[in-house]
Amino acid sequence: MTVTRTGPLPTLPYDVTVIGAGVVGCALARELVRRAPAARIALLDAADDVGEGTSKANTAILHTGFDAVPGSLEARLVREGQRQLESYAAESGIPVEPVGALLVAWDDMQRAALPALAEKAVRNQYAEARIIGPDELRAREPHLGPGALSALDVPGESVVCPWTTTLAYATQAVRAGVDLHLNSRVHDAGRSRGGTHHLRTGRGLLRTRWLVNAAGLHADAVDRLLGLDTFTVTPRRGQLIVYDKFARDLVRHILLPVPTALGKGVLVAPTVHGNVLLGPTAEDLDDKRATQTTAAALDLLRDKGRRILPRLVEEEVTAVYAGLRAATGQDDYRIDAHPARRCVTVGGIRSTGLTASMAIAAHTADLLADSGCTTLGAARELPPVTMPNLGEVFPRPYQRPELIADDPEFGTIVCHCERVTRGEIRAALTSTIPPVTAEGLRRRTRARGGRCQGFSCGAAVRELLGREPAGRASPHDGSGT
Repeated sequence: MTVTRTGPLPTLPYDVTVIGAGVVGCALARELVRRAPAARIALLDAADDVGEGTSKANTAILHTGFDAVPGSLEARLVREGQRQLESYAAESGIPVEPVGALLVAWDDMQRAALPALAEKAVRNQYAEARIIGPDELRAREPHLGPGALSALDVPGESVVCPWTTTLAYATQAVRAGVDLHLNSRVHDAGRSRGGTHHLRTGRGLLRTRWLVNAAGLHADAVDRLLGLDTFTVTPRRGQLIVYDKFARDLVRHILLPVPTALGKGVLVAPTVHGNVLLGPTAEDLDDKRATQTTAAALDLLRDKGRRILPRLVEEEVTAVYAGLRAATGQDDYRIDAHPARRCVTVGGIRSTGLTASMAIAAHTADLLADSGCTTLGAARELPPVTMPNLGEVFPRPYQRPELIADDPEFGTIVCHCERVTRGEIRAALTSTIPPVTAEGLRRRTRARGGRCQGFSCGAAVRELLGREPAGRASPHDGSGT
C-alpha cells in the first residue's frame, strides 16, 4: 500500500487511475480494487488529504431518494446506494442515526404540494412516506415555529458522518493495494499512440491505460483536458450554521422545506456529532474557490431558521462553513463512458453523492468493463475496516474503561469541548492515511471542532501533530483495524 504527498510519481503505467479523492472517487478506488486485485490502480487528488472538497462540507444526510426525479440515474443510484452504505456503515463503524425527516408545509400552496411529493416517493419505490396533520407534527416536533400546517413524514432518512465515510473507503482501498497520490493536481493530459493517458501533474508525469474523471467541481475542466466538452460545472455555494450541542434537544428529525428548482432549500438537521445544522443557501457562482461565508447569507439563514425553530437562533453558534456543489444545469448525474478514449466521466454529483457513492462506484466500474477494460472481473470482499467512532450517541473512547485500561492515553482528554483523547489523536496520526494538517486531524477525531474552536486545545493539538511520525503503525489505528 502506498500513500504519497511529495516526490515524483511512479514511472510504470497504471491499469486504472481515478482523478479526485472525494467520497465518490474513494468509493471508486475501493470498488476497482475489489474487481481487479492484481491491477495497478492509482487515486489522485490535488489536495493534501482525501475528502478535502465538497465531500467535507455537505449536510451529511443519508437520503432515501424519495424526492429524486423518477426514472433518473440519480434516483436509482441513490436508492441502491442508501442500502449499500447503511450496511457498510454498520460493518465499518461509521456513525449513522436514523432520525427520519419531516417535509414541513408552512402555507396552503406548500400543503397542496405534499400529495404529489408522496406520490413521487412511491414512484421512486419508497412507500413509507405519509402526510401527517398539524397535531401529530406538533407532538413530534414541539419546538417548531407557529404556522406549520402539515408535513410529509419520511421515516427512512438518516444522518451520517461524511468524513468517516470517505476515509473508510480510502483506507480500505489503500490497504487492498491502491496507490493514493495527494498534492497531485492534473495540469495537462495527452495520449500515446497506443492509447495510454499521460497526465502531467504538479509532481510529474503519470501514465495510465484507463482513466476515471471524478474531479467534482473540476470534472468539466479535466474533461476538456481529455478532449471532451459536454457539460459545464457551475459551483453552487451552500452556507451553513452549526449550533452548539446545547441546541440538540430542540430538534428530533431532519426538518425539510418543500423543495424548489434550486434544491431542497434551508433545513434544520441534527448531526451525528451532536450539533444542529441550519442551511444551506444556494448561490450560483463563477469561482470554484469561493468557500468563504458572508454576513448577508448567514443573516438570511437566521431569518429562515427563526420561522422553522425559533429557539434555535438564540442558541450559541459553534461554527459556520460553506461548501460548493457541482451543479451542471441538468437534473441528473453526468456519468458517461467514452470507450474510444478509455475513460469514464463521473460529473454533476450533487448533495446526494454521499448516499449514492457505493452505487456510483459499481455503476462506473460496470461502464469501464463494458468499454473494454478487461482488467476488471467479479467483485471480491475486502478485509473489513473498523473506523474510530465520531458519533455522539455511541460510546466514545473516554467512556470505555476496557480501552483505557489497555492504554491510559485513551483516558487523557486533550480537546475538552469534544472529549477527544490523546490516544485518539495518536492513533489518527499513525493511521493508514494520516492527516498532515489540524483540519485533517479534526475530521478524524473531532479535535478543535467544539464550541471553543481550538482556543483551549489548539496548542496541544499542534504539538502532537508535529511530534508524531506520520504513518507509523499503532496498536489502535485511527483509520480502522
